[in-house]
Amino acid sequence: TMRAAIVILTCTCLATAGALSAGEVAVEHYSEDPAAQLPFSDAVRVGDMLYLSGKIGNLPGTLQLAAGGIQGETRQTLENIKASLEKYGSSLDEVVKCTVFLADIAEWGAMNEVYVTYFTANPPARSALGTSGLALGARVEIECLAAMR
Repeated sequence: TMRAAIVILTCTCLATAGALSAGEVAVEHYSEDPAAQLPFSDAVRVGDMLYLSGKIGNLPGTLQLAAGGIQGETRQTLENIKASLEKYGSSLDEVVKCTVFLADIAEWGAMNEVYVTYFTANPPARSALGTSGLALGARVEIECLAAMR
């Protein structure tokens, strides 16, 4: 699964690099909080695609994780994703691919019970993998790629 994630990321990067080298696509970087000076963009728009950085289930404007374990964090993570997508001109309906990182792969079923309520029709492609730790001790992190409206 880690190997598959690396292959997907490599293919995405090569496709993007090919389009950029041809000078065909505009690139815009978006920062959620420029004052925070994080070493990554909150999102990057490449042509008609939006690449969101991974989101965790922190309550908006804080570093506090949502209560309720994996399900509470998954719900908040997806609400954070929804807000970012809408802020940058897309929506959950436009998501084409998600990658789910779990602190414990055994929580996949509980995460999925919440996840499927956000993608009820035409769910995006998805990969899921277990990790040895996530930022702030989170149980779940999800990154998405979405088309722009």
